[in-house]
Amino acid sequence: MFWFLLLAMVVVVAAVTLAVVGGGKSAILQDVAPEQLTDPLPATRPVGRADVEALRLPVAVRGYRMADVDDALGRLGAELAERDARIAELESALAGAQATRAGRPDLLKHPEDRPQAPWEAPRPPAEAPHPDEEAGR
Repeated sequence: MFWFLLLAMVVVVAAVTLAVVGGGKSAILQDVAPEQLTDPLPATRPVGRADVEALRLPVAVRGYRMADVDDALGRLGAELAERDARIAELESALAGAQATRAGRPDLLKHPEDRPQAPWEAPRPPAEAPHPDEEAGR
């Protein structure tokens, strides 16, 4: 039984060696093309959370492909800079509107100063000054 197992093992090792070393004109393992980023971040619309979560970078021999990572990070950085600029623009517009409103009388302080809604009954004309204005004189 020992000799049979030894002979079978020698035959298997010889067959594998012949297949690997001189097993025909074509290579056993074909060269595989490197992975490419198949679903990049969308160029036609702003990047959303779902786009970032769905982004899968291809793996190379030593980690991730640097070009794909650089492209994705560059796009995300540009999106963040654009959103930061838009937020700053809206905050300055809001600050300007608040500063403009600060110079006007408070519309809720005296009910007769606020604009009349179309469904309200007409108000009589106010001839007497406000109590606050009399106190200030």
